[in-house]
Amino acid sequence: MWSIAGLSRTHRRWLAPLVGALVVAASARPAHGQFVPLLVRGVHFQGNHGVDPDFLAASIATTQSSLFARSALLRWLRLGDKRYFNQLEFTRDVYRLQVVFKRSGYPDVAVDTVVKRMPGAIDITFRITEGQPNRLVSLDIVGIDSVDQPSQIRQDLPIVVGDVASDYRLHETADTITFRLWNHGYPSATVEVDESRGADKTNARLVAHTGPHATFGPIRVTAPLGVDTAHVSALINARPGDEYRFNEILQSQRSLYTSDLYRVASVGVDTTRYTATDSVVPLAVSVVQNFGHRVKASVGYGTDDCFRVGTEWTARNFPNNGLVFDVTTQVSKIGVGDPLGFGLQNNLCRSLLSDSIGSRVANYGINTSLRRNAFIGPTNALVFSVFATQHSEFEVYLRREVGTSVSITHLDASNVPVTLTYRLADGTTTANPASFCAFFNTCDPAEIAQLQQRRLQGTLALSVLRQRVNNPLDPIRGSVLSASVTGSSRLLGSSATQQFLRMVGDVAGFVPLTRGVVLAGHLRGGIILAPKINVNTATGNFVPPDQRFYAGGAYDVRGYDQNELGPLVYVVSSDSIDPGTHLPVSSNAVHVAPIGGTRVGIGNLELRMPTPFLAGRLRFAVFVDAGVLWNQIGPSPLRITPGAGLRYTSPIGPIRVDAGYNTYPLQAGQLFKISTDGTLSQIQGAFVKPRSGSWTWHFSIGQAF
Repeated sequence: MWSIAGLSRTHRRWLAPLVGALVVAASARPAHGQFVPLLVRGVHFQGNHGVDPDFLAASIATTQSSLFARSALLRWLRLGDKRYFNQLEFTRDVYRLQVVFKRSGYPDVAVDTVVKRMPGAIDITFRITEGQPNRLVSLDIVGIDSVDQPSQIRQDLPIVVGDVASDYRLHETADTITFRLWNHGYPSATVEVDESRGADKTNARLVAHTGPHATFGPIRVTAPLGVDTAHVSALINARPGDEYRFNEILQSQRSLYTSDLYRVASVGVDTTRYTATDSVVPLAVSVVQNFGHRVKASVGYGTDDCFRVGTEWTARNFPNNGLVFDVTTQVSKIGVGDPLGFGLQNNLCRSLLSDSIGSRVANYGINTSLRRNAFIGPTNALVFSVFATQHSEFEVYLRREVGTSVSITHLDASNVPVTLTYRLADGTTTANPASFCAFFNTCDPAEIAQLQQRRLQGTLALSVLRQRVNNPLDPIRGSVLSASVTGSSRLLGSSATQQFLRMVGDVAGFVPLTRGVVLAGHLRGGIILAPKINVNTATGNFVPPDQRFYAGGAYDVRGYDQNELGPLVYVVSSDSIDPGTHLPVSSNAVHVAPIGGTRVGIGNLELRMPTPFLAGRLRFAVFVDAGVLWNQIGPSPLRITPGAGLRYTSPIGPIRVDAGYNTYPLQAGQLFKISTDGTLSQIQGAFVKPRSGSWTWHFSIGQAF
């Protein structure tokens, strides 16, 4: 027991403050221990229509925690990023949003906040009242009148008169014009926004300084020891003396990367030998050799493939002379095809159960190729391949073949690839026997077996593709033209039953009607010619099933299921025949067998427009599809099916859901009975299987055309 009174005056003098500090610290400790940082569960925006919410979220400091940290079902895993509430930054975020909206053309914006507190967490909503926006009254672009075809410079700019006067869009427009001038031969071009026109940007003025018109100059290559610089130069698309185009520099860099020989490739203006007043632009190229080998694997799921897997092994610079050796393998129909069914055909792959031809066995492919880029010239690529495949078309055929091919692709000055391919394959095509009855007018099992025997098929194909669109995944302006001719004859190594001449052409066009509204159209036409052949007692113009045209599905006439437009035959097993009527006991017992055709005509017209909500990501479409498919048996009627759908913009292209309306019956065709021993006999001449409904739904990735 002791007391302060027993201490000296000196001790009491320093001990009293120490005791006081300890008391304060002891009383403060519980209060500090009770402080818990607030987890940000959610950040929301309400009332914003003119500015994308993703842009708003990126403009502020307060961000919500990841899903694993927010969800009550997943929080126990203790995964994901946790973001905590900061009062100072939250206050600043209100001002940040006001600045964003004012610069976006909404000067009278008001931002309010709603904060919902909960134990240990907080949920924030920014309520935005945009007010009336400023509209762009005039947009003057000066300094480009001396440029060749200045209308192309002014076309499809990010902002036009009548749009909200966004400062962001105005500077984006300046950058767009700058890039276009670079592609018109003006490497030193710059475009500035005239800030003297006022802060509201309603009367905007862009000033372009083009600089001198220029051509490409000499190329200097920098590479590590052991790299063939001559081969590097051979891959450069930008050639000395050609008009300067920035896209040619990008294409040259792309050519170096796509050659697969270099893991680092840089192509640009040689700034050590160039000034903005020069009319000749020298280039500097720098590369680093790629790794010697690469291994890739993929796993996927598709409505027509069920599960699929693939592998790829690549040897680069093989053998030290710029060649690329590649081995790819793929297996599909996993989950439905023997021996890889695994019982999934009754649940995940039910849509393939009706395909007793191509989906009854697993499909596979093995391909080895040797590629030489810059073959003879920088715009040519030579590929030699050896392959073995087993592939199919839904409800139509199964093709097994081994063979080889050699192709050369030339990219001309207008960036149009022209490909010439010779292909020689030894294989067999298995199709529904009824399709041979209808197409070749023979039902003799011996004759059908003869048509399905292993045969040589040698083809020579020439294809051309001209693509002039602003966006290859989701175009809003431009056109796409393609054409191909494929010939197969004895002179090319084909057997007598594999001879044909196949010609097909496609044209698609895209026209913007207003901002965000696009009218798209597509036409396709094709014809197949084949000589007459004799098979025992039968004579006809036979076209192999894997070469015929098929129509119906998500990418042509969407009112029909896959391949069900055009000539059809129907097959029913003998045990599904009513003994009294000698007809099928039920239409569900009848199997549809598309037989394809030798003439095809497809037309599509589609109007694409933004939806009232999520306009930057989601689009609505209405369409009309028309198609006709026929062969030498006789013409088929033209079918027209309207419909509508939604498209969600994703990095891999539009994810598409379409519904086609169709009141037409399926085309009438012969109804065959197939016995247990495979013998076919016709039981009705003009049978029609009822369709299941008027609407046909399709889920797919990528635009229909």
